[in-house]
Amino acid sequence: MSETGECRYNRVELSAMKRLLLILALLSLTPPASAFAQKRLVIIDQDAAGPSGSDQMSMLVLLQSPQVEVLGITIVTGDVWRDEGVQHTLRMLELTHHANVPVVPGAVYPLVRTQGETRIAMQLHGKPVYLGAWNDGGHPAAVVPPLPEGAPAGRPANEDAAHFLISQVHAHSGEVTIYAAGPLTNIALALAIDPGFAGLTKGIVLMGGSLNPQTDDPEFATSPRFEFNFWFDPEASRKVLRAHWPRIDVTTVDVSIKTKLTDAMMKTLAASNSPAAQYITKYEQERGYMWDELAACAWLDPSIITKTRDLYLDVDVSHGPGYGHTLTWTEALKPAIDVRLAHAQVDVDEAKFAKMFVELMSRH
Repeated sequence: MSETGECRYNRVELSAMKRLLLILALLSLTPPASAFAQKRLVIIDQDAAGPSGSDQMSMLVLLQSPQVEVLGITIVTGDVWRDEGVQHTLRMLELTHHANVPVVPGAVYPLVRTQGETRIAMQLHGKPVYLGAWNDGGHPAAVVPPLPEGAPAGRPANEDAAHFLISQVHAHSGEVTIYAAGPLTNIALALAIDPGFAGLTKGIVLMGGSLNPQTDDPEFATSPRFEFNFWFDPEASRKVLRAHWPRIDVTTVDVSIKTKLTDAMMKTLAASNSPAAQYITKYEQERGYMWDELAACAWLDPSIITKTRDLYLDVDVSHGPGYGHTLTWTEALKPAIDVRLAHAQVDVDEAKFAKMFVELMSRH
């Protein structure tokens, strides 16, 4: 090869090398494909007892997940009255560094059931173990007792839950999952205002209903179809279960009572300095069932659920002894009415769930 040819060859080789280095440099600046993955959109509907507890910790599951954008939190009366739940939630968001998420007040009372009529009915049919905000010794709806975690600095949104739900679902048509872990009054009101609401969502995740839990827990052992969220507002539960959601996933009593917040989990959380873990460590006193946390984690990772039953679900609204209890049918036995198919969770990989929960709470 001549000297001129050799120089030309070297220049071509050098140019190719420069192009390769440029490509490699550009690739190093390009985020991985996962960085462009769209976050899963969710609205949380909760009855929001606190501080800590299943209601608040379940919200933290979704708030802490890098996969999720929480569009807002709507509050309903259930475990506690609505206004108390609003205050606990605002304060939890502040303490865990999620105060940018709007908190929207919803329904104070169920659609039909009243506290007075329920107490009269209990004299005829017997008393449930748990009455939520209506428990003996509770306070009136408008009273918010002093919060152990301190009063929040923030304020709730100046909007009602039903209209917030509708506006967000219309703004993100087909993308929003409704995570409902309390009584279903807010969701039923949204459906009453906008009959097409359910069909515009991606689906609904419910903590509710009871099939046949295997337990000696007195709340369910002698009343296996009782579950508080469906029971507190039966008419709302029926309306929600019969709506035309793209998908209905239900975390039942049957699977929830297989989970417990353990001392080992709390010990691991205590070793973390994340705001969420520190909030739980400071305020969580019980070692109860992880009702709502399981529903949230199962939506994030369905593989933690090891068994489901596809059933047609409804709620008894007859105002008799079974008022508010869960009704179920198979395809062959369902009635000639517009009941909807739901995916009812009945078993869980407890170790995988516990690991997932602790890891999420430990994230900064």
